[in-house]
Amino acid sequence: VKQSMPQTYKPLCIPPELPELLKEFTKAAIRTQPQDLIQWAADYFAAISQGEIPPVRERSERVALSNWAELTPELLKILHSRVAGRLIINADELAQMWKVLSLPTDLFNSVMNVGRFTEEIEWLKFLALACSSLGVTIAKTLKIVCEVLSCDRDGGPPRIPFSTFQFLYTYIAEVDGEISASHVSRMLNYIEQE
Repeated sequence: VKQSMPQTYKPLCIPPELPELLKEFTKAAIRTQPQDLIQWAADYFAAISQGEIPPVRERSERVALSNWAELTPELLKILHSRVAGRLIINADELAQMWKVLSLPTDLFNSVMNVGRFTEEIEWLKFLALACSSLGVTIAKTLKIVCEVLSCDRDGGPPRIPFSTFQFLYTYIAEVDGEISASHVSRMLNYIEQE
């Protein structure tokens, strides 16, 4: 016996207030910086739907940004030099290096969460995710990470070994989840031929 879902032919109507609602949600998420974004989003929309005030951190509750340096490629280059060529670094040691540079702890925690890092951190993966907080696109992120890793001082374009680039591009694309493995492979083959 074959059963099928009943078909409804009602047109889908997107409420005109949806874009503004999503814009406000995004601003609130950025201000609040919740540890568990999914749970916070559920609480946020539950409060909105019940006409209550959503769980948003007000500006006065935020850490004064003047106490923190803004993350830049230059600061990441300093951090990279302090890691001193190690592939693996202890999380507490890296957190201390981050703190010494007065970088925002919420950004450190965010990179740790996105990378699902624990006690032992693969430095290049952490660095790639930290660079992604500066780059809007994967291409921009890769450009920044190449600048941070490059030892060239001659003013030319930043250069890193192809194997390192391949590792970083594959990792960033995997974390991003929007780029297929076949696209990554084609792109790397193209770059290697150049």
